[in-house]
Amino acid sequence: MIAWLTRHAQTMVGSLGRLSQQKLATLLTMLVIGIALALPLCLHVLVTNAQRVTGDWNRALEISVFLKRPTSLDEARQIVERVRQRRDVEEVQFVSAEAALQVFRRDSGFGDAIDALSDNPLPHALIVRPSPKYATPADLESLASSLRELASVDVVQLDTAWVNRLDAILAAIGRAVVIATAVLAFGVIVIVGNTIRLDIQNRRAEIEVTKLVGGSDGFVRRPFLYSGIWYGVGGAVLAWIITAIVVAALREPINRIALLYGSNFQVIPMDLATSAKLLLTGAALGWLGSYLAASRHLRNIEPS
Repeated sequence: MIAWLTRHAQTMVGSLGRLSQQKLATLLTMLVIGIALALPLCLHVLVTNAQRVTGDWNRALEISVFLKRPTSLDEARQIVERVRQRRDVEEVQFVSAEAALQVFRRDSGFGDAIDALSDNPLPHALIVRPSPKYATPADLESLASSLRELASVDVVQLDTAWVNRLDAILAAIGRAVVIATAVLAFGVIVIVGNTIRLDIQNRRAEIEVTKLVGGSDGFVRRPFLYSGIWYGVGGAVLAWIITAIVVAALREPINRIALLYGSNFQVIPMDLATSAKLLLTGAALGWLGSYLAASRHLRNIEPS
């Protein structure tokens, strides 16, 4: 086992050293792989941040419940306690008719006209904030229907159409990211495979000598597999750098837009888990591309 691990370590270091002897060609290959990986990665970061915004908006959803007139203050408070006990309700804010009238008098500019009224035309109201666990459109509609069935409830207002549209757009973008990732992953496999194929052709004489002295296909294939892994890892690192630059360039204008809308939203970069997945994905694609190319072309090389 120690000899096997030592041999693999030697092959891994040796393949890296061989790539370092062709710095420009290796860098260009890794750069092409990095660009191919950076596109779906940038889209992933974009969708992740957009989902964070959507999550904040979902948590900010409110259902306005207007009670019938005349409903006494005690009855209204009983309804508030009843609604507050529901598991799909996170918070209930009660707005009495008197408080609503004061706010309307202060903000509307019709104070004199309101003073001329004989009675308060505004009803008691409840502002119901659903629990984040029950913020799906179906759960919200179910909650609104339950609130409409209460005896003293007159009108229930719930506007989730814009949230549904945004969720649908994000779902479509997420599907596009998956498709783009699959297509570009195939492209990475082709790039690595073609590079390994050229490397095999350039080392044909060396491979023939190795097989002549008893080297198996697996033994000959091993350095090419590690070369593919290095190509994939190098491309993943470059993709991470490209994505970090894109995120840094977009952070300031996006944050400025968020401030204009009164939001404290901040663009988040890639986390550690995403970075680790990127490196593993790059290594896996590089290994797969080199394995397919090496397995195919090494069979055609035999010592004469």
